[in-house]
Amino acid sequence: MSTVDAADLRRRVADLLAAHPPATTDRLDFLRARFDAGLAWVHYPVGLGGLDAPRSLQAVVDAELEAADAPDNDPRRIGIGLGMAAPTILGFGTEAQRRRLLRPLWTGEEVWCQLFSEPGAGSDLAALGTRAVRDGENWVVDGQKVWTSSAHLARWAILIARTDPDQPKHRGITYFVCDMTDPGVEVRPLRQITGEAEFNEVFLTGVRIPDSARLGEVGDGWRVAQTTLMNERVAIGGGSAPREGGMIGLVAETWRDRPELRTHDLHQRLLRLWVDAEAARLAGLRLGQQLALGQPGPEGSAMKLAFARLNQEISGLEVELLGEEGLGYDDWTLRRPELVDFTGREAGYRYLRAKGNSIEGGTSEVLLNIIAERVLGLPPEPRTDKDVAWKDLPR
Repeated sequence: MSTVDAADLRRRVADLLAAHPPATTDRLDFLRARFDAGLAWVHYPVGLGGLDAPRSLQAVVDAELEAADAPDNDPRRIGIGLGMAAPTILGFGTEAQRRRLLRPLWTGEEVWCQLFSEPGAGSDLAALGTRAVRDGENWVVDGQKVWTSSAHLARWAILIARTDPDQPKHRGITYFVCDMTDPGVEVRPLRQITGEAEFNEVFLTGVRIPDSARLGEVGDGWRVAQTTLMNERVAIGGGSAPREGGMIGLVAETWRDRPELRTHDLHQRLLRLWVDAEAARLAGLRLGQQLALGQPGPEGSAMKLAFARLNQEISGLEVELLGEEGLGYDDWTLRRPELVDFTGREAGYRYLRAKGNSIEGGTSEVLLNIIAERVLGLPPEPRTDKDVAWKDLPR
């Protein structure tokens, strides 16, 4: 059991700041030193950026470093690596994989993407058709992925592929780490309703992945993927924000500053959404406390579902509140943004971009099933494909 406490962490942070003053230390050098000092994610093992300390003590480190104006690792930019790849590598990777991958992941030197969704599988992720065929010490991968954030920036990807089509669809899947610079990996922009292309299609043609880049056992990829998916939903829906932060804050500000726009109906809707946003914020804080005690559970699916519904309702209210002014749109030029900038753009952008919230990171329909079965304990949906080999499923 760890003997690290808050006082010990404050001393360690002070030592780090003394050895690497933020004002005179290169940002990347500081981040590397922070990782090596075990102050990156304190609940991770010693030698992997942590100290085997309780996760709840991370807030102590973050507060001390923020007060010292120390550089951060830009967590929004590398959210897939931090929120999805890292816990999966920690849970299922070999020691060699952990030591090679986690440090540059945390510092942001190497960006990650997630090669899960496929155009032929829709919301049924387990129906994926990308194949990985064993060839000696390598796997040869062929297939297509879609809706891949950050693929145009990524050095690495977490990838699930079918390795045994004779097994039912949830079995016979294996989980890999894919080097996005390898021959056969092609990334194409996917332009969205906003005009931007933050997502990509990724084509995999004869990509050779060494067996040493496999996470978990052969054929056990669906179980490994559950760790990624639960963390993904928490990462999307469980973020903390200040009171009246995010999109509800923008609408409330407009309401206060523009009395000529007000109507009784809009007032009632704004009140309801403000309460819903506050309830979601407090639930997110509670989820964060639960996370500090262990692994994320299916509750993250509820948060992600609430986040998507709220964003769409709030952005719709904002457009109605602004009337013709809300229908304007500034620029349809194709851009390749690294981040989704909800609060830095106009109302029209927020309205259009929020439509994707109920698709990305698991559709709302899939999340409703998870909540029904794993949170409420309701009977599962009938599944006629449960014991049918994937190769025999109709397509």
